[in-house]
Amino acid sequence: MRREGETMGLTLAIVGRPNVGKSTLFNRLTGRRQALVDDQPGVTRDRRYGDGRIGEFTFRLVDTAGFEDAKGDTLEARMRDQTERAVGEADLILFLIDAREGVTALDQHFLRWLRKQHRPMVLVANKAESKAALSGLGEAHRLGLGDPIPVSAEHAQGLDLLLDAIRDKLGDKAKLGDPVEEEDEFALPADEPEFADADAFDEAAAAAHEKEIEKRPLQLAIVGRPNVGKSTLVNRLIGEDRLLVGPEAGITRDSIAIDWQHRGRRVRLVDTAGVRRHSKVIDKVERLSVSDTLNTIRYAEVVILVLDSEVMLEKQDLTLARMVLEEGRALLIAANKWDRIEDKPKALKKLTDRVEKSLTQAKGIPVLPVSALTGQNLDRLIDAAFALHKQWNRRLATSPLNRWLRGMVDNHPAPLVAGRRLKPRYMTQIKTRPPTFAFFMNRPEKLPDDYMRYLINGLREQFELPGVPIRTTLRKIKNPYAEE
Repeated sequence: MRREGETMGLTLAIVGRPNVGKSTLFNRLTGRRQALVDDQPGVTRDRRYGDGRIGEFTFRLVDTAGFEDAKGDTLEARMRDQTERAVGEADLILFLIDAREGVTALDQHFLRWLRKQHRPMVLVANKAESKAALSGLGEAHRLGLGDPIPVSAEHAQGLDLLLDAIRDKLGDKAKLGDPVEEEDEFALPADEPEFADADAFDEAAAAAHEKEIEKRPLQLAIVGRPNVGKSTLVNRLIGEDRLLVGPEAGITRDSIAIDWQHRGRRVRLVDTAGVRRHSKVIDKVERLSVSDTLNTIRYAEVVILVLDSEVMLEKQDLTLARMVLEEGRALLIAANKWDRIEDKPKALKKLTDRVEKSLTQAKGIPVLPVSALTGQNLDRLIDAAFALHKQWNRRLATSPLNRWLRGMVDNHPAPLVAGRRLKPRYMTQIKTRPPTFAFFMNRPEKLPDDYMRYLINGLREQFELPGVPIRTTLRKIKNPYAEE
């Protein structure tokens, strides 16, 4: 896996003023709907990386925020800084204009700045699928960048012309490049299929399974309410101002994936948009952002729920936590802005107690006080995420599971139903991610929920599975004397 910033030979940056179709072109060239797209200008704020392809030509692609003429510490100025960084990394600039609107004053202002960066450029006239674009294409010639390349990112038109222009501009540098790995924003499937032969799985196979898991990157999502410090935390972890941050709530809109390493282990960090209560989400772009965040949770392995330590575990925090557990993801809670708390032991005990009482479906969820501003406990946070990931991927051998089950049933037998004792007789693990177990017994439909909770809590304690959801299924033992 490439670290972010490493290239496939060439890096192309898509730049232009707001609402000219940069994210649409990014999605078209990467072949995935990674970037949010809407008619509203200014949807993209952070720079986003992806692996692009036109035919057999592959490259690293960067989507950027719309260029604004802004200075100081405003949000627009910080967005412009993200664009400037992308331009600085690029081997070639794809300068987008809207062919239907023609050349605007902001296009000309942006181009004057781009010329000072001394990067090769290709002028791309997007939205050129109709006759309405003809006048805009004529205007584009006066920019002095040669013939504009008419494309329609939405309808996949003109990409062959774009490829020719890129090759003409880059010359010998424009080689085919490495093959693009066909992977989504997360490389691994959300769940494993049921084991083919769970009974044959022993301790040696379990150890081999754990070693194989360590070779894969950890898919780690950062979620939480708006303005709790998610992007600041990610920036502090990776050691650079990669994501746009500020005092304004709701700055992050896209889920931004960043390839990174911690103590030699690979991580794919994904920062997500803040999620407010459903009743407060009115804006269309915010609805798209929330949907993007929820999709990120579904494909994560470990999810860090970031809280504001001064307003800890509100109803919306609990809603997000339960959603993570219902999706079967491992959950870790980070109480951010801990440097602002005065009575730290009292606050931590209060938070831990509430987590234990409110999230009973995954007892033992790790709770860590952190400060994204100072870096407090961030190494411990990622170490805890790896430990949780290991538990989430564990495969337990069948023999110790059944020795444990016999002891649990002997110590506390299941109740009588219609004069007959219910008895779980056998169990095995059938899946990981999250750990999933099948119990075989007579009349499984009659087993009370509280007895199953007794078994799950014992399983979690005996085999050290704190903080990860455990799934179970009850199966009926076939009666050999029953008529076929």
